[in-house]
Amino acid sequence: MVKTRSPNETVRHQLVDSHGEVVTVVSGFLQHLSNGEYSPNTIRAYANDLRHFFNFLESCDLDWNAFRPKHGIELLGYLRHVPVKARGVRRASLAAVTVDDSGQPALRLSVDSVARALAAVSSFYEYVIAVEQYADAEHPLHKVPDVAAAQVSDRRRPMLGNASRQRPLRRAIRVRRVHRLPRPADRDKHIDPLLNCLKTWRDRAIYLLMVNGGLRPAEVLCLQLDDVAYGRRRVFVRNRAEDPHPRGARGKSREDRVVDLHDGLTLAAINDYVMSERPTDTGSRWLFLVGGAGTRRAEPLGYDAVVRGFSRRCEQLGIRQPWLTPHALRHSHATEMWDAGMREMTLQKRLGHRSPDSTRIYTRVTDEQVVKDYQAALDTQLEADPRWTR
Repeated sequence: MVKTRSPNETVRHQLVDSHGEVVTVVSGFLQHLSNGEYSPNTIRAYANDLRHFFNFLESCDLDWNAFRPKHGIELLGYLRHVPVKARGVRRASLAAVTVDDSGQPALRLSVDSVARALAAVSSFYEYVIAVEQYADAEHPLHKVPDVAAAQVSDRRRPMLGNASRQRPLRRAIRVRRVHRLPRPADRDKHIDPLLNCLKTWRDRAIYLLMVNGGLRPAEVLCLQLDDVAYGRRRVFVRNRAEDPHPRGARGKSREDRVVDLHDGLTLAAINDYVMSERPTDTGSRWLFLVGGAGTRRAEPLGYDAVVRGFSRRCEQLGIRQPWLTPHALRHSHATEMWDAGMREMTLQKRLGHRSPDSTRIYTRVTDEQVVKDYQAALDTQLEADPRWTR
């Protein structure tokens, strides 16, 4: 896989074969994702997943057009044994520790990564079927009708929606996944130490927008100067499809939303940054810019810079964990708002979730609530029947 950068700093990923030739059909698919406003991170992940798929095809001496359902089982086995370099692992979900033939621990693709790779291959064949480049009309990874998917509204349909000639189907070849709850950063152990170690108002404002406003990292980077309403104590999170971020940052939400910030810290940090740190020798409308005196001074800040800075500070504080990422700050905000009594519908709107299912991962009963309710029920039982006492 290779990536190129256009004159306007937009990154484009392409897949090349063993001879260094661009795989045209994959380029068309990735361009389709880009046209469909998929985020750069999603496109990069799908490109990497298809790299695994085409490596599998090469190992089987098989052309992508000859891939059939019978090959799906072999693909699943192949993906479960794809090695992962330790230095490339930034999240716990990217890799799983197994034992190789010599009895030594080895990193392999995790179940979540395998499931995503299968989804990428599935979407790829939806595309080639729709553009009539696939010799077989049947989807190679789809086997059985999905009754539940057939009842879902249009806004939740698969990538190609009505363009697909298939009825809603479910992949027969799947991996069982553990549904993990998001892991929020702890205020005392993680958030406060991080905020206290920051040396710039810019970074403090970025972190506070995530932890006090629930913004996604990319949404923070896509803010422009006129998106901040100090008097009304809010920021406007806008869809930038028509005005993309020069460094490729793109939020997932397709709708604009308003995020109120009444905490007293976040807007103050933004104001201090704009008034005392933000480069003044620029006409850039983007809120967060690269500082210092380097060659990239006054350029819009990129996502990779935020991730690297976050990881570096966690390392310095001795709190670095695979799951502790900038996005964990958003999880913290969502969890705190729910625990404090915010209703599910209003939390969904604040977080910019299109589906209630995305919000419900924060509304599940916590272990502490289970203990609290259990103790209350037990106390009631003991009052009604003293025989339960010791």
